[in-house]
Amino acid sequence: MKRFNNDIRFTPKSYPEEIEEKIKQLKRAGARLPQRNLLRTPQQLAGIRASAKINTALLDYLAGEICEGMTTADIDHMVYAFTTDHDAIPADFLYEGFPKCVCTSVNDVVCHGIPNPRQVLQSGDIVNVDVSTIYNGYYSDASRMFLIGEVSPEWKRLVEVTRECRDLGIQAAQPWAHLGDIGATIQEHAEKNGYSVVREYCGHGVGVKFHEEPEVTHYGHRGSGIVLLPGMTFTIEPMINMGKKEICMEEGDDWTVYTEDGKPSAQWESMILITEDGNEILTE
Repeated sequence: MKRFNNDIRFTPKSYPEEIEEKIKQLKRAGARLPQRNLLRTPQQLAGIRASAKINTALLDYLAGEICEGMTTADIDHMVYAFTTDHDAIPADFLYEGFPKCVCTSVNDVVCHGIPNPRQVLQSGDIVNVDVSTIYNGYYSDASRMFLIGEVSPEWKRLVEVTRECRDLGIQAAQPWAHLGDIGATIQEHAEKNGYSVVREYCGHGVGVKFHEEPEVTHYGHRGSGIVLLPGMTFTIEPMINMGKKEICMEEGDDWTVYTEDGKPSAQWESMILITEDGNEILTE
């Protein structure tokens, strides 16, 4: 579902003189820097934050509703109703042909699970609910894991470590750090706990488009990739497998991604803004 589009140009962000000088020094040193159109203006940030507020409120609402016996189609209906009640649009709906308003990925589904009226949540399941919102033309994105009924300690641990991976990735996303620092931090924590990181899907820029540059991989090497500059907005959304990292696609729908070995997978996603002195979590 990731497709990047940077063909729209915005007024370049202007920094205080000392920051502009630091950017010039990095450029002279050969550092890889993001395009200026990826640095959000104050007007854009106001719109993105408004969208993000609805997106987070939606996940908070779902947290009080999702339960055993519910179908994943029920979740889709709730997402549509809540989003439209707030004068917003579910960004997933018909995006590149995706047929529903939300991705619901249960157990061994890694991502892009399609809500289904025949898929009933049962005690012991873990489910990722990935919601994205368009409000007044601005985009936001996040996902959470939900535990249904009595979940085994092993599966609970996978969910918790995946959340830790997301949080550590956010901590690594600092101004003047490198994009690769995020992936390296996540990969180290996942593998230290005996898990693997999915390679084929990644985080992404988001805000004025659904999927923009940069690609935010959840594995890699410190000091690699572009330098993170204040004004960038992107998601960090590690997909962590209990077993091997290999995945496969559902032949019937061309969307649903499974773990190849049938073991469970978990994902947590937040959208952040790089600031001049750290970062701001926009959705979680």
